[in-house]
Amino acid sequence: MRAYAVAHLRDVEVGPEIVEYLEKIDATLAPFEGRFLIHGGDREVLEGSWPGALIVIEFPDRERAGGWYRSEAYQRILHLRTDNSIGDTMLVDGVSEDHRATDVLSD
Repeated sequence: MRAYAVAHLRDVEVGPEIVEYLEKIDATLAPFEGRFLIHGGDREVLEGSWPGALIVIEFPDRERAGGWYRSEAYQRILHLRTDNSIGDTMLVDGVSEDHRATDVLSD
């Protein structure tokens, strides 16, 4: 089942360290078959407020998602983001193609 690295970043200080992070992250994703699905971008907030940016990276499964986050290559650049932004990050499993909303009631 596909898995996702999801981040809600706020107060990003775009400077040399964030630029370096952005220049290096793609190479850390490749060995784990990770790819960006959402990376900031224009948005329309329909309810509440949403300060900051949403980032979603897709992986074939949770093992590779976790492997990427914990990899030596990613850990070497992680501080470039965390030292220059405030945010929340998580790994989350996707759902099957036949998933229905009520499926969460049986979990």
